[in-house]
Amino acid sequence: MSRSGYPGAEILSYLALRHSRRSALKGTMAGVGAALFGAGSIQSLSAQPATPEATPVEPENPLLTTTPSIFKYDAFEFLFLLTLGATYEQGSDIGECFAAAAKVKDGDPDSWTAAWAELADRVHGIAETSDAAGHRISAREAYLRASNYYWAATFFSDGTSDPSQFVPTWEKHRASWEAFIARLDIPVETIEIPYEDTTLPGYAFTVDASDTPRPWIILNNGSDGTMADMWGQGGAAALRRGYNILMFDGPGQGASLYRHNLYFRPDWEAVVTPVVDYLLTRSDVDPDKIALQGVSQAGYWVPRAVAFEHRIAAAIADPGVTDVIESWIQDIPQEEMAGLFTAQGQDLEAFKQELDEAVAEGEKQSALFRFNIRFRMRPYGTTSFAETLLKLRDYSLDGITGKITCPIAIADPEGESFWPGQSQALYDAIQSPKALLTFTAAEGADLHCEPKALGLRSQRIFDWLDETLAMPTV
Repeated sequence: MSRSGYPGAEILSYLALRHSRRSALKGTMAGVGAALFGAGSIQSLSAQPATPEATPVEPENPLLTTTPSIFKYDAFEFLFLLTLGATYEQGSDIGECFAAAAKVKDGDPDSWTAAWAELADRVHGIAETSDAAGHRISAREAYLRASNYYWAATFFSDGTSDPSQFVPTWEKHRASWEAFIARLDIPVETIEIPYEDTTLPGYAFTVDASDTPRPWIILNNGSDGTMADMWGQGGAAALRRGYNILMFDGPGQGASLYRHNLYFRPDWEAVVTPVVDYLLTRSDVDPDKIALQGVSQAGYWVPRAVAFEHRIAAAIADPGVTDVIESWIQDIPQEEMAGLFTAQGQDLEAFKQELDEAVAEGEKQSALFRFNIRFRMRPYGTTSFAETLLKLRDYSLDGITGKITCPIAIADPEGESFWPGQSQALYDAIQSPKALLTFTAAEGADLHCEPKALGLRSQRIFDWLDETLAMPTV
C-alpha cells in the first residue's frame, strides 16, 4: 500500500481557537491523534501520553476485528497487517513478523522501531552470509524481507526519542531493495527520468532481454510507499503475466523526497507525462498498451494525470480519491475550514498561528501525535499544519473527471478509512469505460489498499487489465 497512510478519520477540531486559546489546546489533544494515520481509526492516538503506560481503549472499527488484533493502536495494527501481507510476494515471513511484534510495547514508537530494526539487521545478515556463500536465491529473498523490515522500522521514527534515525534507516531499506533486484533472474535497469530541471529515480523491469515491444505498467506509489511495496502491490504479479514494469519516485516520494527535497504537487500530469515520454524512447514498449496504477493517495494522482495525459491506455486507482483534503478535515467544523480558507491578510495569519500553536502543544504531549503530524506534513514541504491544509485545497478532481477518456478500474475496499465513499463517487463521475472492483471483509480483503489480500487484489486488477488491453491469457 503503499503504506500510504494518510490523514484519517479524526483531525483537529479547532472551533475554540477563535475564542479561547486554552480551550483550543484541550480540543487539539482530544482530536488530532489518529488524524494523520487513521487506518482503521481504532482510537485517537493523541489521547495517549508521550509514554504509553495508559491502557488503550477497545477497538472501535469492527472491520479490524475480522482478524485477531495484535495491536490496539490503529497505526501499529495497520502497519503490522501491511508487513504481514507482504508474505504473498515473499516480502516478509509470517514467523519473523510475529517475532518482531512480540517485542513491541503497544503504542510505543521506540519499542516498535527497535524491534523491527533488530529483525531487519538480522535478516540482512542472513542475506549477506548467503550471498557470500554463493546462495543467490536465498540472498535475494532475504534482502527483500530486510528491505520491508527496515521500512517498518522507519515508520514511527518521528515519534521516537531519536527522530534522526529515520533517513539512515530508510537508506538501509533502499540498499536492501537494490541488493534484491540485482539478484533477480530478469533484466532490471536503474533509470533517471528527465523531470523539469532534474530527474526522477526509478527502475525498469523487463520480462526478458529480447527487446520485444510489450505492454508496460507504470506503478505510481502513494504518500509513503516504497519500491518494495510496489513489488508486492502489482510489480511481481505484472511480470508473471507478461507486462514490463516501471517504478519511480515522484516528487514527495522515496529518494525524490529524502535525497533531493522534491515535494508533492497536485498537477500530477506534470509528473506522469515525463514518465511516458521516457517510456516512448524505448524500443521494448508497445505504445498502445501503457497502463498506470496508483495506490493510496495516488488514487487521486492517477485519475488527475490521465485526465490530461492521453497516451495512457488504461488506469487503476486503489482506492478512488476525489478530494485528498477530506481525510484531513473530516472532524473539523465546516465553518472553521471556511474561515481558514477565506481569511486574508492579518486574519489569515492569526488563524494559521493559532492552529500551528495548538499542534505544537500536541507534539509536546504525545509522541504518537508528533509522529503523525511530522510524518504526514514532510512530503508537502512545510512544517506548518495550517499551510498544509491550504496546499491541500488544490488536491481535488472537481471539474476534471470529465476529461478522463481511458478505461479505468477503481478499487473499493470495505472499511476504507481515509477516503470513505470516494471510490464510488469517482466511479459515478467518470464517463469513460470503467469498473468498480469491490473488496470485502468477508473475503479478508477489506481496509485501505487490501493489505491482507494481495493475491485476490492482483487477480481482480490484472484480469480486468488483461481484458482491457486484449492481453493473451496466461
